[in-house]
Amino acid sequence: MGLGEYPTKIPISRFWNEPGEKNIKMHNIHYYPAKFPALIVSKSLEYAKEKNIKISTIADIFCGCGTTALEARRKGINFWGCDINPVATLIAKTKSQYYVQSKLKKYSEKVLSSYLNNDETTPAYYLSHPRIKYWFSKSQISDLYHLLSSIKKSVPKGKYQDFFMCAFSNILKPASRWLTKSIKPQVDPNKRISKVRLLYTQQVDFMVKAMNELKKTSPATSQVKIITANYLNLDIKKPFADMIITSPPYVTSYEYADLHQLSAIWLGFSDDYRTLRQGSIGSLYHDSLTQNKLDEVNEYAKMIYDKLSRKDSRKAKSVVKYFYDLKNTVDKAYKILKSGGLSVFVIGNTEYSGVAVNNAKYLHDCMLERGFSNITISKRIIRGKTLSPYRDSKGRFSSNSKDRKVYRYEFVIIAEKIK
Repeated sequence: MGLGEYPTKIPISRFWNEPGEKNIKMHNIHYYPAKFPALIVSKSLEYAKEKNIKISTIADIFCGCGTTALEARRKGINFWGCDINPVATLIAKTKSQYYVQSKLKKYSEKVLSSYLNNDETTPAYYLSHPRIKYWFSKSQISDLYHLLSSIKKSVPKGKYQDFFMCAFSNILKPASRWLTKSIKPQVDPNKRISKVRLLYTQQVDFMVKAMNELKKTSPATSQVKIITANYLNLDIKKPFADMIITSPPYVTSYEYADLHQLSAIWLGFSDDYRTLRQGSIGSLYHDSLTQNKLDEVNEYAKMIYDKLSRKDSRKAKSVVKYFYDLKNTVDKAYKILKSGGLSVFVIGNTEYSGVAVNNAKYLHDCMLERGFSNITISKRIIRGKTLSPYRDSKGRFSSNSKDRKVYRYEFVIIAEKIK
């Protein structure tokens, strides 16, 4: 195979494409784009068992909405997770906790009672905020503020408030002009928008049912820790994980900060959602490129940079910055993994301006260079992810099935830390 072709041309793996068990409801309590299936976790653990590797702690360094966290909890395995996106970690924490049903019922009733009797004047901040005004009508803004205020007043800070904040977060897009299930911020001028109270009560009811289903089938013995931070900035003192299961963002992918802007603003994570782009790898807005970054990436990355530079210098810089960050991600993953542990990365390839970007090959090369051993790469078909698999002639996302299909496969890269 020529430079850049591996691992694209390897056959599809039967092991990683077998149908898994049906996802439990808790995985679906909040909309989240491109989350990988729970199957990845169960198959990774099956792989470890075949290798006679005991797994006591799993880490996910890009934990997103907590698929790995929830599956680890279900299997009685300790979990440590990290994500730069505070909306993601709110969802992940909520999904991986256990709740007392009577307390949920009590708080739910208090919130609803407070909301129905809430006659507070909506602060000018919400009524005048440009992004809130853009997405919501004045009446929806007031209703949402009254609900948010009622949650804060009725539920003490901690996991129970997180539960109801997560419910609030997931009704924001249905309560707005946002095009349903769009992978980019887009207005639907013909959308019929439901009332806040209806959306909220339906959301809480679903989450309570999901929690009850989880408690019936899962042990509550494992420990879960999830932090909001840039993984690359963490000072990891010593290895602590027996297995890493994670999926880095794809280069040239969409902006997660943009997709979560409603939750970020309403929940107070940021007055300007664009600040949440800072530090996220794969962001087009991180196109700063210094010579030392270019010097530290391998020849394949430099080749991609040269090709893209002829077409889009800004994108070329952001791609090299992504490759630089991905290399550092691998270095830190090696540090937190115990000797004899397994690292499982799920990543897909992308394309921009006619230039194929083989993220999987670059990640494989970084792992090999860092000292990981027994590296295997498997190809799986992408199913069920909420993203558009198509690009138009200019490389932009498209929902037209007649355009090029670029998100067909992803790769599972497994490696061992022998030393």
